Amino acid sequence: MAAETDTTVLVVDDENAVADAYAAQLEKEYTVLTAYGGEEAIEVVNSAVDIALLDRRMPAVSGDEVLEEIRRQEINCRVIMVTAVDPDFDIVEMPFEDYLKKPVDRAALVEAIERQLEASEYDERFEEFLELNTKIGLLEEEKPTQELERSEELQEIRDRADRLKSDLDETVMKFDEPKTAFQDLF
Repeated sequence: MAAETDTTVLVVDDENAVADAYAAQLEKEYTVLTAYGGEEAIEVVNSAVDIALLDRRMPAVSGDEVLEEIRRQEINCRVIMVTAVDPDFDIVEMPFEDYLKKPVDRAALVEAIERQLEASEYDERFEEFLELNTKIGLLEEEKPTQELERSEELQEIRDRADRLKSDLDETVMKFDEPKTAFQDLF
């Protein structure tokens, strides 16, 4: 039974049981499409998809490759990586919006989807700010302090995030209620 919603979520996982479980958990709130692997995901994804939940480690066509294809085709959907793969510095260049480590429960899936739906309403600067901070947080959780301190890539994205925050702070101050404009997003 599909939900009556304007939001379409594509669930991609090569483990059918996992994909079906996520789809069942989400179908009351969203219209859900399911793809059982990267090849099928590339066939299914189109401009009607608002959010794609991608597993990274899949045979034949990985989630990373599906992500690249989504961006290459300029499909305007937000991508949440849902995977058992520990993040590494390779995520810095990956154009996803969020990264959830398995196992992921229904509440975490819905929260991540709703956060991305909210973020999609704001301009590209805000989206980039969220993306950069997700990557910074993931790397800070996974990497030793010494390695973080030596990483030029990490320092570059921290600097970019700081500049964007300053720009966004100026934008928020233009709102009538600056203290509450974005409070749910942080």
